[in-house]
Amino acid sequence: MSTSSNERLWARLCAAVPYGSSTCSKAARYLPEEPAVVERARGCRLWDVDGREFIDFRNGLGPITLGYAHPAVDHAIREQLGRGIVFGYPHRLEAEVAELVQAVVPCAERVRFLKTGGEAVAACFRLARACTGREHIVQIGYNGWLNSLAAGAATLPRADAGTTPSGVPASLAAVHHAAPWNGLPALEQLAERLPGRIAAVCVAASYADMAAGREFYPALREFTRREGALLIYDEIVTGFRVATGGVQEYFGTVPDLAVFAKGIANGMPLSVYCGRRDVMDCCDRGGPVVISSTYGGEALSLAAAKAVIGVYRAEDVIGHLWRQGEAMWGALNRRFEAGSIPLRLRGLWPCPQFVPEPGAPPGLLDRFFRAACHCGVTLYHVPYVNFSHTAADVEEALSRLDRALETLA
Repeated sequence: MSTSSNERLWARLCAAVPYGSSTCSKAARYLPEEPAVVERARGCRLWDVDGREFIDFRNGLGPITLGYAHPAVDHAIREQLGRGIVFGYPHRLEAEVAELVQAVVPCAERVRFLKTGGEAVAACFRLARACTGREHIVQIGYNGWLNSLAAGAATLPRADAGTTPSGVPASLAAVHHAAPWNGLPALEQLAERLPGRIAAVCVAASYADMAAGREFYPALREFTRREGALLIYDEIVTGFRVATGGVQEYFGTVPDLAVFAKGIANGMPLSVYCGRRDVMDCCDRGGPVVISSTYGGEALSLAAAKAVIGVYRAEDVIGHLWRQGEAMWGALNRRFEAGSIPLRLRGLWPCPQFVPEPGAPPGLLDRFFRAACHCGVTLYHVPYVNFSHTAADVEEALSRLDRALETLA
């Protein structure tokens, strides 16, 4: 019995790689409709190993903000490739990109680089503990697998540990505390339990209810100042998407530290941790904190980031993400409503979240995602448009999704 290249390669992945992927959220769930193994991508479209074309709204799970194989970014990478990738000394790009981050991120008085968002969040935790002399960290939302340490913490974006996550010592979990988005009473209870012991509150926005940040971020700012704790923004998804400088720019409340990743380099692996000079200087030469990684200043990713920030400053990328997001997701919501399909996209247009309505049958969202793949559209629980999604692409995607919706009626 013949099988497709997708199925054969998926079987090979599952035999060699636990979970079928090194990234849990990338592992196929909707075979045979889904593009389980990708061959190439350009702009807002990708092709799987069987040659099937899809209009893509997963965007690498968030890093692709300008589009796959964006010319300016690819040119910068190729140009730097001929000059070297990583060196035994800093490259000039480390200074140039740090200065660009300072220019576009409100809190960024000092800047350093790592490769992934999770490790940059971990670096901020270490800085917070060193600067405050305290141990306890409060976490709101998902801050990466590395930091899923508290009982009840988010171990994946949509999965919480009911108890201490497996593999985490109880003594380590005891100094990490999960708290809900827009849940000030829970924070107040933690402050009562841990008077003068909280080093930092780290917050990643809830995508479906992000608008609540208008009041919640100022409340967090007041809470942390009162408690003598640092405020850390996880801007891994929101940076370079809701606004170039993330939710701190969009909502106007500035944290002590922030982490950016994903969209800052349009797919190249780079993360930024930045913030107040006095806090960041704790990891300066002679400071009490050591945070060091050979690949922190890797030049190909920095070249990509320089190009990305250049495009953002020269063109209205953020405006495009908002406009095309509204055109795409607003139209899809109207289709759900017209067809009496109990699904909705909630949140801000650059990164809303699919939410089943009360009374929706179990598995409805999975059925819709599978049908969308069958019709040539890839979606995710938090879907994204990128700068390469044109009005024609949006119209074509909606036409394809009309066929998918017919299967749910």
